[in-house]
Amino acid sequence: MAEVKKIATRESYGQALVELGKEHDDLVVFDADLSGATKTGMFKKVFPERHFNAGIAEADMVCAAAGAAAMGMVPFASSFAMFAAGRAFEQVRNSVGYPHLNVKIAASHAGISVGEDGASHQCCEDFALMRSIPGMVVMSPSDHVEAIAAVKAAYEYTGPVYLRFGRLAVPVFHKEENFQFQIGKGELLRDGTDVAIIANGLLVNEAIMAAETLASKGINAMVINICTIKPLDEEIVLEAARKCGKVITCEEHSIIGGLGEAVCSLLSEKLPTPVRRIGVNDEFGHSGPAAELLKQFGLSAEHIVEVAEDFCK
Repeated sequence: MAEVKKIATRESYGQALVELGKEHDDLVVFDADLSGATKTGMFKKVFPERHFNAGIAEADMVCAAAGAAAMGMVPFASSFAMFAAGRAFEQVRNSVGYPHLNVKIAASHAGISVGEDGASHQCCEDFALMRSIPGMVVMSPSDHVEAIAAVKAAYEYTGPVYLRFGRLAVPVFHKEENFQFQIGKGELLRDGTDVAIIANGLLVNEAIMAAETLASKGINAMVINICTIKPLDEEIVLEAARKCGKVITCEEHSIIGGLGEAVCSLLSEKLPTPVRRIGVNDEFGHSGPAAELLKQFGLSAEHIVEVAEDFCK
């Protein structure tokens, strides 16, 4: 069997910026002294005059990006999720969200998979923060192909967007030649009738693997990829709940305020359905190898299988 290609979605972000930069002169990139890690350095190498380093001053970076948007440019402001969503939250809210400016906040190094950087950098609260800002689109792509498509869609969209990218290389399971992406639309990856597994980010591939294992155990699991957490694709979630009667949400984020909560809010109002949430359970992470941490925190195919088996008894 051929080895599955793995690419970190932060690499995809850097590649997408270069591709867009060649087509659009109005695209500018801001970074907070992390261009090597966020991969905006790829853009800087090709377009040095359109790349601006704000230094370790994320709030200033966001305000500068807001100013660029007010002047008609399309700025992408990049840093680690802990800083882009956390440290600069006030500026994202008041300088970008409130005037509804065309700024794209691109956050890398999110979630437990940041690994050895530890709890201070393992931001598992960014979905909750960004979802709370009126008019903010929130996306978490699952692999290289989807990440590039999401960046390009964010450029085409007029208004504030939050994009989350990962440090860890993840399997590329989408086929670029037939992949179609639309903001606010979920993706049915596998049909099923016993339980619907709704995931985003690196948990999507884990959900796919879990569904294959569950099939061998006689459980027919549906798998849905929700890249856009806000606005949520209500139609695909409701249809999955109707068909399966049970829903599991999977995300590399706190179970508070993210995909699980968005799905639960929808279902509680429109179609009450039993839900199990897989995510970080109201706790901080800690330093360690990314793969081991993901398993320890239950963010793995094995844990999804365990939850689904118990749920379907």
